[in-house]
Amino acid sequence: MSGRINLLAPEIRANPYPAYAELRRHAPVSQVDPGGIWAVSRQEDVMHIFKNPQLFSSQGFRQAYRPPWISNYPLADSALVMDPPRHTQLRALINRAFGTQVVTRIEPRVREFAQRIVQGLHDGQEVNFVEHFSVLMPMYVIGELLGLSPDVQPRLLHWVEWLGQFTGVGPADTERQEAVRATVNEARGHFEQVLAERRRNPGDDLISDLLRARVEGESLSDTDLLGFMFLLLVGGMETTIHLLSHSALRLQLQPELMQQLRAQPSLLPRFIDEVLRHETPAHGVMRLTSEETELGGVRLPKGTRLLMLMGSANRDEAQHPDPDRFDMNRPSSNLPFGHGIHFCIGSQLARLEARLSLEALLSRFTHLTAGTQPVQWNSSLVVRGPSRLPLIPHEG
Repeated sequence: MSGRINLLAPEIRANPYPAYAELRRHAPVSQVDPGGIWAVSRQEDVMHIFKNPQLFSSQGFRQAYRPPWISNYPLADSALVMDPPRHTQLRALINRAFGTQVVTRIEPRVREFAQRIVQGLHDGQEVNFVEHFSVLMPMYVIGELLGLSPDVQPRLLHWVEWLGQFTGVGPADTERQEAVRATVNEARGHFEQVLAERRRNPGDDLISDLLRARVEGESLSDTDLLGFMFLLLVGGMETTIHLLSHSALRLQLQPELMQQLRAQPSLLPRFIDEVLRHETPAHGVMRLTSEETELGGVRLPKGTRLLMLMGSANRDEAQHPDPDRFDMNRPSSNLPFGHGIHFCIGSQLARLEARLSLEALLSRFTHLTAGTQPVQWNSSLVVRGPSRLPLIPHEG
């Protein structure tokens, strides 16, 4: 390869996989733009990083979420950016409230949401599936989990739209910096009000459960709680939005899959697993070397910023034969949700939302066709998915 690739270039965002394959072959640990961050593209190296948090610190995320132009973004104080032992303590507290019981408790409501969303689609009518399908489910679910009033839920979409651009905002992009700061201030202010209200009047919702959580006498601070709420907002919404969009796009690109899944809905979990591998929503994970170390034959000094290219690792031909082919018969992999101490706590919820949304879609529509406008892609180092997905659903 000659020259550094720019991961945010429009042509790379539209189809990054040829560039990833080149990186894996010729420069598996190498600097890329923007910013000269070191990209790690092979699954073996990605797994080595996950398994050695003492060498590869989650402070890499903290640096990304605390650039010089903003100082109060709660995601920079969340479990996402922490290392043991503090991460272990915080994760234990969150697990007390946000475990399998959450998925069980909310499943009936998710079914209702799925039916409502699909009823809003119309036979033969072109719509942006991101806006009219993908974003609605996680918006409803997170609003339900946090006990937010329905009139606040549309604000979640606005917040996620801007916060999702965070890692794509450059140091000279003052206009978008100001928009992100305003978004953070608005969302933070609202969540602070929610916390204060739940302290006064606890209810049957996740925030009240988190406020009650105790491990060895320790509870979550307001900083911890705000960090979790932003993590749930950004992580819980963005990854599920992109999972649903990638799923719908795959059904449009391969109509035979839609027919197969309509005939055998029991295959949906395997379809979702392969979507997660083939088009990994959580596309990049950041780390920081805590001391000088070697990775993929490259010597890295202490303080080196790394970007694990999850979208590349999940298409590594050394681990996945014919990796660019969509194949539901592959062995299931959890790597799209991370590994080790930072394995995604919301993975079961995301799979539930995707399965029930797709069940509702498949029960009504027989096929999807492309719309008249091109697909547009988001701009982020951390997640990848369509920002606009024009599709036409058909009932027959």
